[in-house]
Amino acid sequence: MPHAADTVAATAEQVPEIPAELTIPKLFLQKARHYGSGRVAMREKEFGIWRPITWQEYLDNVKYIALGLIQLGLEDGDKVAMIGDNRPEGLMAEMAALCARGVGVWLFQDCLMDEVRYIIDHSDAKFLVGEGQEEVDKALSIIGDCPKLKKIIYDDPKGLRHYKQDCLISLKEVEALGRELEKQKPRLFEELIQKGHGEETALLFYTSGTTALPKGALLSHHNMLSMGRSLMTIDPCQESDDYVSYLPFAWIGEQMMSISCGLQIGYTLNFPEDPATAQENIREIGPHVMFAPPRMYEQMVRTVQVKYLDATWLKRKFFEFATWAGYRYADAKFSKKGIPFQWRLLHAIAMATVQKKLKDHLGMSRVRNAYTGGAAMGPDHFRFFHSLGVNLKQIYGQTEVAGISVVHRSTDIKFDTVGHPIPGTEVKIGDDGEILTRSPSVFKGYYKNPEATAKTLKEGWLYSGDKGFIDDDGHLVVFDRTKDVFTLKDGRPFAPQYLETRLKFSPYIKDAWVVGDRKEYLAAVMCIDYAVVGKWADERKLNYTNYQELSQMPEIYDLVEKQIRQANKDLPDVARIRKFTNLYKEFDPDDEELTRTRKLRRAFVEKRYKVILEALYSAATSVHIDTTIKYEDGRESRIVTDLKIVTTTT
Repeated sequence: MPHAADTVAATAEQVPEIPAELTIPKLFLQKARHYGSGRVAMREKEFGIWRPITWQEYLDNVKYIALGLIQLGLEDGDKVAMIGDNRPEGLMAEMAALCARGVGVWLFQDCLMDEVRYIIDHSDAKFLVGEGQEEVDKALSIIGDCPKLKKIIYDDPKGLRHYKQDCLISLKEVEALGRELEKQKPRLFEELIQKGHGEETALLFYTSGTTALPKGALLSHHNMLSMGRSLMTIDPCQESDDYVSYLPFAWIGEQMMSISCGLQIGYTLNFPEDPATAQENIREIGPHVMFAPPRMYEQMVRTVQVKYLDATWLKRKFFEFATWAGYRYADAKFSKKGIPFQWRLLHAIAMATVQKKLKDHLGMSRVRNAYTGGAAMGPDHFRFFHSLGVNLKQIYGQTEVAGISVVHRSTDIKFDTVGHPIPGTEVKIGDDGEILTRSPSVFKGYYKNPEATAKTLKEGWLYSGDKGFIDDDGHLVVFDRTKDVFTLKDGRPFAPQYLETRLKFSPYIKDAWVVGDRKEYLAAVMCIDYAVVGKWADERKLNYTNYQELSQMPEIYDLVEKQIRQANKDLPDVARIRKFTNLYKEFDPDDEELTRTRKLRRAFVEKRYKVILEALYSAATSVHIDTTIKYEDGRESRIVTDLKIVTTTT
């Protein structure tokens, strides 16, 4: 595996050192007092209207919730869990927990009961702050299995009128308790904040659990703040900027932008009315900075592609011209050889006729920097956004480094790399090709798991579990998780994610799972996009009743094979997909096939679909499936079908 150097140290940019005593609550208090009632800290869209919340209102709410938690028995180091959609009250509850010297623990909104039970019990959470009835019901069903959980706090009382359990209390009641305590001890809130130290644990994040049960990563105030300051040194934001908070707070990436960076800069956080309206709300706000996992950008591309398929002939031609010109402009820009006049001219025409309106439609008209991370993004998606003039950058990091350790620089972007380390971060490649990092953001360890901590942290270096190398320009290239890198039949290493992301550039493909480690050829299990493929089938008068039936139609297999042939282009013969089948359902986090951030749990799906894998590497032309799937509402459905095994043509 080639690399230009064993170690890359970020020395080009200097970053001011974070004072040892600085904490997130201390910084919050400074910002709130500085801005007061004269500046908007956040907005939330309610009933079609953007409701502003000033820094003073933010501070007052946090203070009373924090003191209320103290009244309820919160002590130093106690865990406060939060679950619900992104909303001001959720962030206020998190900040209040930190100000009261507690530790914040976020859960994904769509966590199933077993996941909620595991995290609440394992984290020893004393309080759970939920949004409304759905979260309260989940908490009530598991409280008997979580002896440390004392109180369930809810924000939205809708549907809870007849709930009389002693463990329940509304957020308004918690604030009322806080007001009473303030009258008795008016300086307590500030005293609690001033007691804090940067090395104390601030947040407990549970990893996505691609291989086993989630592990709880302990991150200090210093971890979070140093990472945010390093990123802002590279790509400075302004206090007048807007950021839309719509990704789960349980994901380190959202905490990175809302807390680590947002609090240090003081830009305005905007919360959508509902997750379903997030894209529309992003367009209304027009944020200056964005951060999202690849799946969000992939969905944007899919939306554009679907609209293209539905457009008139003339509009399609305009789009094709604009994309053609945009791609060549982007390629020329990043070749660093200068952009020829003709491409500048054609790109200007493309921007005026198509790209400017398209950027506005995607909510990216004011974006200065857009980031993606958490999984691999294919070069096709990357080039698409740069053809629009969106400054999209790949980042590399993980929960254990507070979100980020490597990022592209605006003047030095390569589609197949993740860039250079951020200031203060060192990266080196181990003897076996594993990526190692060292920085002030490296976490304190795993909660109640010293064995895993010892394997991951060695002499200050974080062992990532990812394979990669450093290229001749000093860029880090990430292959994949070490356990997921294939060995092709000719002995070369191969990252299946690369081919999977190429496949997902097609609007017809929702997910793809490429297999073939040490096999004679590569094969794939494909998941179609039901809405897009369904519309394609409707236009051709093809009759079907559900996903299972649509996925197995001969015409759909022909359509999918066409997408595979496109992805196979330009690849060496041994790295091409030779056989595939269409799965009878989509991969689903609720079925444990994907993590909550939609990363494929390969070991799990290999066991679940063992019979399909065996068929793909046999002479069989079909595989019989007789299984039961469980829906979110508890209903079960038996599926009996035959999946076709297709050998692709080149």
